Amino acid sequence: MTWHYHWSIKTMQNLQIALDAIRQNKLKSLLTSLGIIFGVASVIAMLAIGAGARQEILEQMSLLGVNNIIIQPLVEQEEGKIIEETEAQRQKRSEKEVKFSNGLTLDDAESIKKMIPYVEFVSPEIVLETMIIRAGYRRSGKLVGVSNEYFKTTDFEILEGTFFTESQSEQALPVCIIGYDIGVRFFPGENPLGKKIKCGNNWLTVIGVLKERRISEELYDNLGLRNTNLDIYVPIKTVLLRYTDRSRITPEDIKIASRQNIRSSQKNYHQIDRLVVRVDESKYITSVSEVITRMLTRRHYDVVDFEVIVPEQLLRQEQQTRRIFNIVLGSIASISLLVGGIGIMNIMLATVMERIKEIGVRQALGATRLDIMLQFLLEAIIISVTGGVIGIFLGIFLSSFIENLTGITTVVSTASVIISFVVSISVGLIFGSYPANQAARRDPIESLRYE
Repeated sequence: MTWHYHWSIKTMQNLQIALDAIRQNKLKSLLTSLGIIFGVASVIAMLAIGAGARQEILEQMSLLGVNNIIIQPLVEQEEGKIIEETEAQRQKRSEKEVKFSNGLTLDDAESIKKMIPYVEFVSPEIVLETMIIRAGYRRSGKLVGVSNEYFKTTDFEILEGTFFTESQSEQALPVCIIGYDIGVRFFPGENPLGKKIKCGNNWLTVIGVLKERRISEELYDNLGLRNTNLDIYVPIKTVLLRYTDRSRITPEDIKIASRQNIRSSQKNYHQIDRLVVRVDESKYITSVSEVITRMLTRRHYDVVDFEVIVPEQLLRQEQQTRRIFNIVLGSIASISLLVGGIGIMNIMLATVMERIKEIGVRQALGATRLDIMLQFLLEAIIISVTGGVIGIFLGIFLSSFIENLTGITTVVSTASVIISFVVSISVGLIFGSYPANQAARRDPIESLRYE
């Protein structure tokens, strides 16, 4: 107990001496800590950018859904060699090679669900531009035909009411679930449940209101998604029966459209506009997407009028790219810490040479080698820690400045602050050890004689 008390007293004395030395050389101490200040600030800023990128990836995954495969319709792709031919030959070849596809249909969705293993559910969508009218107010919007599985694709939550019942879906009843903003704009100050709203030529009864989903417009644009708060959802069979069914276009219509060179946007023959396939486990996503591609190619008679997208793989690749980028930036920032540590070591070595006489006097008055070593080591640690604290605040400011200037999301975490603080202490301890050891090993007589 006595030994511990004596050790504490000596440590406090050495700490006081170190603080006095720093106060007497404020400018030098500040300049010495600059490397640590900018190094820690850079590390915190880089970690904040990395954490922000990770948060964006997670937000994108939550919007696109985990373990989802997205199938979208395309206009048929054409390829072949460029050869000179007469108009008659071209028309004859065109008629011979013409292929017919029904496009993406509900039958495709049913086949995928029944025939492909590891598929949890399939969610078809039909999106129609429409005019929404109620109580003298109108605005353009989107009517989305879906099944109840749609609301599982990205974990929609109901605020009021219920999702579609089986009878409502099968009987194509005129019912709807509205987005949060639709409820606010068309039913201000009242409960929309049970009330009617007109979409196109049909009046729909509101049976549910979705919870608000606040996502930045930039994120919606980057992912090519709609603002779901402004959508109105109806059973998919309601859309096909009461609005439009594009699958009723005949093969002859397609041929005529192709011959007349009608723009692709005017010859959309796909019954559905999007198909989301949820896979049981992420490890099966690649194999299931390959099977879906082969299956749809066969069902569409080799017509390339669809594309299969695996959002999770794309986002993982983006995440990996960003991770590598952040590692490179973090490494560059770490070099600043290394340079700062070397700066501390150089200045402390110079300080030892300037204070040889002081070292000799302390040794003559009874200071041990450990006392001398502690004095200079504590000086290095104090300079490093002070630089680290200033660097933490500067790093937080830089992170905020980068976000405001560039729009890049930054997240300063408690872990990054703790890591930076520990690193600053470690830098002082590691790079201050050698100068402190050099000071402690000096011969007291030579130190007293030093001029």
